[in-house]
Amino acid sequence: MTRPGPFAVDPWAIREESVDLDRLGMSEAVFALANGHIGMRGNLDEGDPHGMPGTYLNSFCELRPLPYAEGGYGYPESGQAIVNVTNGKLFRLLVDDEPLDVRYGKTLTHERVLDFRAGILTRRLDWVSPAGTAIRLETERLVSLAQRSVAAICYTVSAETPVQLVVQSELFANEELPPSGKDPRIEAALARPLRPEIHTAEPTGATLLHSLDGMGLRMAAAMDHEVDGPGDVEIRSDASENIGRTTVICRIQPGRPLRIIKYLAYGWSSQRSLPALNDQVRAALSAARYRGWEGLRQEQRAYLDAFWESADVEVEGDGRLQQAVRFGLFHVLQAGARAEGRAISAKGLTGPGYDGHTFWDTETFVLPMLSHTLPDAAADALRWRQLTLPLAEERAEMLGFAGAAFPWRTIRGQECSGYWPAGTAALHVNADIADAVLRHVAATGDEEFERTVGIELLTATARLWRSVGHYCADGDFRIDGVTGPDEYSALADNNLFTNLMAQRNLRGAADACERHPAEAAALRVDSAELASWRAAADAMAIPYDEKRGVHAQAQNFTEYAVWDFAGTRSDEYPLLLHFPYLQLYRMQVIKQADLVLAMQLCPEAFTLEEKQRNFAYYEQITVRDSSLSAASQAVLAAETGHLRLAYEYLCETAMLDLHDLAGNTDHGLHIAALAGVWSGIVLGFGGLRHMAAGLSFAPRLPEELNRITFMIRWRGRRLRTEITPREARYRLLDGPDLEFLHHGERLVVGASEEVTAAIPPAPTVEPVRQPVGREPLIRRLGDFGTA
Repeated sequence: MTRPGPFAVDPWAIREESVDLDRLGMSEAVFALANGHIGMRGNLDEGDPHGMPGTYLNSFCELRPLPYAEGGYGYPESGQAIVNVTNGKLFRLLVDDEPLDVRYGKTLTHERVLDFRAGILTRRLDWVSPAGTAIRLETERLVSLAQRSVAAICYTVSAETPVQLVVQSELFANEELPPSGKDPRIEAALARPLRPEIHTAEPTGATLLHSLDGMGLRMAAAMDHEVDGPGDVEIRSDASENIGRTTVICRIQPGRPLRIIKYLAYGWSSQRSLPALNDQVRAALSAARYRGWEGLRQEQRAYLDAFWESADVEVEGDGRLQQAVRFGLFHVLQAGARAEGRAISAKGLTGPGYDGHTFWDTETFVLPMLSHTLPDAAADALRWRQLTLPLAEERAEMLGFAGAAFPWRTIRGQECSGYWPAGTAALHVNADIADAVLRHVAATGDEEFERTVGIELLTATARLWRSVGHYCADGDFRIDGVTGPDEYSALADNNLFTNLMAQRNLRGAADACERHPAEAAALRVDSAELASWRAAADAMAIPYDEKRGVHAQAQNFTEYAVWDFAGTRSDEYPLLLHFPYLQLYRMQVIKQADLVLAMQLCPEAFTLEEKQRNFAYYEQITVRDSSLSAASQAVLAAETGHLRLAYEYLCETAMLDLHDLAGNTDHGLHIAALAGVWSGIVLGFGGLRHMAAGLSFAPRLPEELNRITFMIRWRGRRLRTEITPREARYRLLDGPDLEFLHHGERLVVGASEEVTAAIPPAPTVEPVRQPVGREPLIRRLGDFGTA
């Protein structure tokens, strides 16, 4: 039985064909527009009804207290929470004195479309007021990818009979927000955090400036309008501390609509003065008006045309998956395109989930995709980590370590996690950052980036591992008392993921220092320190259970009691909300892929047979209480020969937000999971890996798909890979000749040439089992269909 989805299937768009008041919060996240600097949730133009209002500026946040029942040395004293800033999306419309509200009157048609190629959210509404007056509202909304500080809206009202209209276009600060939920992973709502500073009104617009008392940050929002209406149109503007308003009054006639172009500009700073911020947004408005609405549309389309030329993924055989992969690519682009020295958070700029924090998700799931599709954005995200390096070094010193200890969750570089077993102890975030550096340099060949950014991050994190670990009597280098990706197994000794990633970090740092001796000397790296890094890496403890023939997720992990999955009800997941951590920590139950992720990121540390045995063992105890898990399980399922299972996990990842599978999409999209859709296809079915021998592919398709095609950037080249059930075709679109591996066979493709290679059959494997009731969601909820 096909499970209907909330959106029509379209390969290049998300289309909503009616208003579902019960899904408003979800649709606001799905229809969010952003550019990495500005984020606007897909709220209705009139503001009400809404699930959650939301307009965000990257890294514009306020302090909030972190209460502890019992404090401890090194606990962060305060956290940071992203702020809902001045809302510029609002258009209040009165139709012959009746306010437009889809909860009243009659809605004849209501359609919204998010177009991935145009980068525009469109809306068409045919509405009849309670008094019987019919109007058509058509809007287009964009957040500019070309002009970082600019957003714009085209707002058109028409009618078949004469109608008097009053349109109030607003800037509205300190909106009332819905109460925060009880789930500890969800944000803390801040009540009226913006302190008014300056408000001004111009003939066709207004500007509001506010500040934050705790962080001392300042922001400005400004709007201006172009109005095209029939006859005598009255326009006036006013401003108060929290509201800027431009009012347009006119009487429209059949065939003569009212059209308003609203230009918006946003800026914030921790250093610039209020007058300087005011001038900044006014200048941005002038630039937007200079380009005009059509110019902004054209710039947006040109930017996205260039992106899709290098990033598109084609899927033949499953229309929903095709839509979902482009949806994911589009939103990851929006999260990072113009972040420019600021973080890419777990929710992007689509909602306040996790307080707007950045985690290790960015480096491990998002940046690998960006390094192959939009490398400048990946480099900017890593430059942000470099900017926060002094704070990480202070944190390491407080914890008693050398080097840098980057925060588990943060917005501006300070540690914001008050839960130390899965925060402070999750030191693997440092190796994840190093891994992202190494992958970016491998993918781009950018020696300047490695010399000016990468080597400093690699050195600081390598020093951390050398001071955290120690040699034991048998000569192994151990890293004890840490938390790996699996947060249901805290404070473990020799977590395999952490140890392998630290090993990669130590060797990568040593190699980079040897390539750039002058920079290494400036960082006070000498030959003795380099030798100590290599020795620790070579002696790294790798736990292995000889009796079971599998690697242990951590020392003695496979000796723990196995969780009672059969006795756990479906409504008791996620487990962290229903069971004490004391129970979770002492049993074999895995929240999210841990050792499986290690096999993805460190493929040469395992043989194929070891990967198959490990995957089968850990599949039985992984419950996927994290959205980060299914994508990695898809990648390893594909590699180990479980192609149907890989497809099922890929569908779960792909539909996570489009079907609200976790029940929390209203708080923002899962950006890492959206990037994971790309990983599931390119790394899973495409078999893309960075190996010591260079770029490598091992493609195979599941029976459910007929063909996939993807493009990646690799060291100044663009490579197009097309995979069918029996063969793969590699075409080098531009750049010098490329040598790579295909299922272990060395191939060379020249510029504008195509090479075809046969795909060997998948290995024969026994089916694997999941915990009772934790099979892939596509099985539990019914087939999503392949429209």
